[in-house]
Amino acid sequence: MNSELPQYGQGAATFNAVGKLTGLKRLVTDFYKLMQENPKYSRIREMHPNNLTLSVDKLVCFLSGWMGGEALYQKKYGGGGMPKAHMHLKISLIERDLWLACMREALEKQNYPDSLIEYLMTQLAVPAERIRQACL
Repeated sequence: MNSELPQYGQGAATFNAVGKLTGLKRLVTDFYKLMQENPKYSRIREMHPNNLTLSVDKLVCFLSGWMGGEALYQKKYGGGGMPKAHMHLKISLIERDLWLACMREALEKQNYPDSLIEYLMTQLAVPAERIRQACL
């Protein structure tokens, strides 16, 4: 019997490591709270609607499937992909990096091991860059 814990990125290991749906909702809520409250993120906050309820739900749903949990985004909002959903925005290196910095802060507020935070930051940089490239 293999007693090793699943590695991040395999099956639902990442989703489970963030605390499943409850932990993911807490992370995303903290992410948008930081974006709302910290003036250094105002540039990316302005790209969102005043009411963040839908933005929170969409990010939770996307991250659920992306982390190996249930594919909630596709069930609730359909396909289309993240880059396409952002093409109406002007996202440069600045906005990409602000988004990633805000997410790092939100991750660091959770009780996650450093290995999970670093894994997620490395992995999140990939779709963040794809979104930026789609917005050129």
